[in-house]
Amino acid sequence: MRRTSFRAITVATAAATLLAASITAATAGTAAGSDKSDVAGYAPGMVAAMERDLGLTTAQAVTRLKTDESLSAKQHTIVKALDKGYAGAWVDGSELFVAVTDKAGAAEVRAAGANAVTVDKSLSQLERLATKAYRAAPDAKVAAAYVDVESNSVVMEVAKGSKAAVAAAVARAGLSAGSVSVVEVAELPRTLINVIGGNAYYIGGGRCSVGFSVTGGFVTAGHCGSRGATTSQPSGTFQVSSFPGNDYAYVNTGSDDTPIGAVNNYNGGTVNVSGSSQAAVGASVCRSGSTTGWHCGTIQAFNATVNYAEGSVSGLIRTNVCAEPGDSGGSLLAGSQAQGMTSGGNGNCSSGGTTYFQPVNEALSAASVTLITGGGGTTPPPGCASQETAFSGSLSSGAFTYKPSSSGFSSGSGTITGCLDGPSGVDFDLYLQKRSGSGSWSTVAQGITAAPDESVSYSGTSGTYRWVVDSYSGSGSYTGGYSTP
Repeated sequence: MRRTSFRAITVATAAATLLAASITAATAGTAAGSDKSDVAGYAPGMVAAMERDLGLTTAQAVTRLKTDESLSAKQHTIVKALDKGYAGAWVDGSELFVAVTDKAGAAEVRAAGANAVTVDKSLSQLERLATKAYRAAPDAKVAAAYVDVESNSVVMEVAKGSKAAVAAAVARAGLSAGSVSVVEVAELPRTLINVIGGNAYYIGGGRCSVGFSVTGGFVTAGHCGSRGATTSQPSGTFQVSSFPGNDYAYVNTGSDDTPIGAVNNYNGGTVNVSGSSQAAVGASVCRSGSTTGWHCGTIQAFNATVNYAEGSVSGLIRTNVCAEPGDSGGSLLAGSQAQGMTSGGNGNCSSGGTTYFQPVNEALSAASVTLITGGGGTTPPPGCASQETAFSGSLSSGAFTYKPSSSGFSSGSGTITGCLDGPSGVDFDLYLQKRSGSGSWSTVAQGITAAPDESVSYSGTSGTYRWVVDSYSGSGSYTGGYSTP
């Protein structure tokens, strides 16, 4: 297990406190009925789409959004403190479950306020099994392969009539039936392209959907165009494209086009994008695409391998959100957090189906671009120059420090913002803590992505606060800053 540190003790405990507060508020909203202010806190159309696609009432949809946001934050904190024994996590109602392979990990999960499930295989072991099983089976018969974290096993979906042949091939590869389940599906997945809708862009005679705005253009599905292909409405060129194997692409657009950090919700409005933190298995997500608009569902698995007619793609997000041809490349969101771009799937939005998404962070890394956030169409200022008070320093891997000091700073009621600019190739995190009347400190907001740079915004009451700059991995110098109301 990873060394117990600031994250494992202070942050995890604070996350449990924040979760309890969020669930209490959500439960109170359910009991009293969801009023207009509850729904107004989310993008126009989001709650209505969840009612339609998930069979929820308005109050239940609002409750689920609040709960999922809290549980996803808790999951991210716990996973960062675990090491090789991590075996996946999932949401069930208002509870978070985290699978681990050893007692020490289980104790750490319980201490952080989640349910620990002890299993035989780690997530990395299962992913290797999934790859081995996929390679052992006849390609033409396999629809998809993915890890089911709840059963701690690998699932292979195959064409009708081919279950016995695939199961035999898997057995010959030395994989036990208890580790790999072979399931027949009515329809093989296909890439989703060719049909126009809102937020579409054109590639020759074909059309796809914009994924997310990034510096200089947008990311989308790789199968929509190869490197060098040109687009119109908006005009651009595929600078990066990977398909099959992956399914991501980066389109560089012209200077007359302004990337906006928002997603069309097909209800007359947009959803602002605030980041790209990965949600948990079981969390609710919504998809935007040019053919069928805005539809919602839940995450079923990560790192799925899918076999299209053009070739296999690995590392995909599996969901039960519906999609249809033309939605390819479109956006997948968990609340306001970017998750991925529509790759392909089966079924449709009349009878339902399965859709796979290319994770957005992999595309951002491959293209060396930054996600545009906030809906304003501009990138964050270089470094943290826009903040009122600056700080700087250096950290070794695993260390942390307080800014401006361990005693903190005073702030009135309102929004506190913070920014951290770390060196490339490291994982630095930023936490905002508040001091209680008894003198103890608790974390009230955090930026804990896998990137070196973080931003935090917190709306709170007057009091004494301090920042914690934490090196999760890597060493180097950093700059940062913060602003108070």
